[in-house]
Amino acid sequence: MKEQSFFSLDGPLDVAPGGGQCRAANFSGLADVARILGRDPRGIVERHGMEARVLTDPESLVAPQQIADTFEYCSALFDDPLFGLHMATSQDPEVFGCVTALCRAAPTFRAGVRCLIDYLPVVHAPDCEVVLIEGRETAELTWLVNTDIGINDQANYQAAMLNVKLLQAMGGPGFKPSWVSLSADTRPSDMPELERALGCKVTSRSSRNSVAFPVHALDQPVPSANRLLYRLLGGYLEQVKAVHSQSIIDRVESYVRGSLASGNCTIDRCAEKIGMSVRTLQGRLATEGARFSEIVERQRAALAKAHLAQRQLSLDEIADRLGYGEQTSFGRAFKRWTGVTPQQFRARC
Repeated sequence: MKEQSFFSLDGPLDVAPGGGQCRAANFSGLADVARILGRDPRGIVERHGMEARVLTDPESLVAPQQIADTFEYCSALFDDPLFGLHMATSQDPEVFGCVTALCRAAPTFRAGVRCLIDYLPVVHAPDCEVVLIEGRETAELTWLVNTDIGINDQANYQAAMLNVKLLQAMGGPGFKPSWVSLSADTRPSDMPELERALGCKVTSRSSRNSVAFPVHALDQPVPSANRLLYRLLGGYLEQVKAVHSQSIIDRVESYVRGSLASGNCTIDRCAEKIGMSVRTLQGRLATEGARFSEIVERQRAALAKAHLAQRQLSLDEIADRLGYGEQTSFGRAFKRWTGVTPQQFRARC
C-alpha cells in the first residue's frame, strides 16, 4: 500500500471559466484610476451587475459583455476615448493569467504563441479565440470574441496593448510590431497617441483585430525560456484543458479537491466557478445520481487515504487540508468511511 511520490496535483488548482465567463483580471487597476478621478469604483462595477470584489479578486468570473460595457462606460465617464489603452499601459500581460508565464518560459517565439492560442481560452476567456496567420514575410496574431457583445472598442484597445507587451516579452529587446489593425472606430485625432503607445502604424475600422510582426521572429528563442517551468506549467494547463471535456461530476470533483483546504468548499462557490446556478448544478448532479455533499465526502476520504499512506503530513495537517476545524472531527469522519481510525490506517500502510 506504500506509494512513491514526487510533486503532483490531484486536479486543477482552480476551475477554469466556462462559456460566457472571463476572469476579472481585466479590471486590474480600475479602482485606482476611478479614485484618482474622483469616482466611486464600486458604483461603476455594480452599475454593470457585478460585485465590488471583482476590483480586487482577479480570479472572480464576469461576463465578457460586462467587461466591454464597463470599459465603454468608463470611456464616456472619464472623457477618455482611449481608456482601454490607458488601462493596459499600466497593466502587465499577467492579466491573461498563468498562460503568460508559460509563454515567457517557452523555448521559441512560435512555441510561446502556440501556448497563447491553446490556453488563453482555457484559463482566461473561453469565448476569446486567438489565431496565428503566417504569410511569406509577415505573421499576424489575431483575436476575436465568439459572441456578439456590441461595441467593444475599449476592450480591443486593452487587448492590443497587452498582446504587444506579451509579444515583446517573448521577442526580446529587438522585437517591434510591424503594424496593428483594430476593428475599433478610432478618431483621427487619437491615432498618433495610439501609434506611439503600440510602437507601430495602426489601422482602425479593420475587419479583424491583429498584431503583425516579421514572420522570421517565430523561430527566435525566447530570452526568458525556462525548460522546467515550461514542462511543469504546460502539463498543468493540459490538465485544466482536459477538465472542459469531463463530466459534470469530474468538474465538481476537481473543484472540491482544490478548495477543501480553503474552508470555503460550498455548492454556491462551486456553481459560480463552473458557470451555472446552484439549482442547475443540483439538477445536473441529480441526473447523474449524485449530490454535492456526497462528492465532498468521497473526495475527503480519497485524499485522507492518500495523505496517510504518504506519511508526509501529521494528522492535524491532514485534517486542516480536508477542511476540518479539529483532528477529532476528522478522526470520527475517517472511521465512518473506513471502519478504522486514521492511526490504524496509517499503521497498515
